[in-house]
Amino acid sequence: MGVLLWPMAAWAAGSAGHGHGTEAGPPVTPDAPVLFYVGPLPVTNSMVYTWLIALVIFLVVRLGTRRMQEVPTGVQNLIETAVESLEELTKGLLEPKVARWSFPLVATFFLFIVISNLMGLLPGVGSIGWGHPGPGPFGVDHVEKPLLRPPTADANMTVAMAAVFFIMSTWWAIRYNGPVGLIKHIFGVKGGMRGWIVIPLSLIFLFIGLIEVISICIRPVALAMRLYGNIYGGESVLTIMLTHSPLGIGALPFYFLELLVAVVQALVFTLLSIAFIGTLCSHVEEEEHGSAAGH
Repeated sequence: MGVLLWPMAAWAAGSAGHGHGTEAGPPVTPDAPVLFYVGPLPVTNSMVYTWLIALVIFLVVRLGTRRMQEVPTGVQNLIETAVESLEELTKGLLEPKVARWSFPLVATFFLFIVISNLMGLLPGVGSIGWGHPGPGPFGVDHVEKPLLRPPTADANMTVAMAAVFFIMSTWWAIRYNGPVGLIKHIFGVKGGMRGWIVIPLSLIFLFIGLIEVISICIRPVALAMRLYGNIYGGESVLTIMLTHSPLGIGALPFYFLELLVAVVQALVFTLLSIAFIGTLCSHVEEEEHGSAAGH
């Protein structure tokens, strides 16, 4: 029967992850283990950590906005800096009204992902759990069911975020262009050409539009799998280095690399989301053509 134990090697290395590497198979299980059930609903370790991360975000925001000051300091200054930076980034890449629609979503994506990734590197995350007893009073040979797992290392979470992005970006594209305008935006002849040349070009742009539709459908898959693959891969590398080097010292350089990856992957997910929204909610080509015609 499994017991709640702490693998000392993982603790000594201060890693988030990662007492899985002593048995055959992947060093970190691709699926998030189920801890308990609420009725028919399974609750996994990544869900539990998601709730803890949401609680941390709520407490930090509450602490920073409890006593608002005209000249911000401390936590309020940190929160305002993060929000203003994300707002400027969004406004710099999207038209004003589109930026106004999408800013709350993309800012939430970035803050949740970066905090999830960084908290996933805390000592004990993925290394405290149920497993077979090992050397020492609190050691285990293999943590079969970790108590906590970073949400972004669970494909269910990244797919859910990508699905939210796909639904909202589609809605904004329809709202911006209109149903007919969106079809024209995807399949219409670009460049403002007129006359008989439009007929053969229509066939070409119809084919290009079909490719664009496939691209639009693939975008959420790319977002989900890129984030999941990088974070899950990092967890696996840390686990291997922890379990195949003395006292887990070999994981130390990879640990600092994962700190960088945690921020970069959050930024990549956010920037790609903004870029994908911009491709569907923009009239740059039409505006450029109209400007050229005016001259």
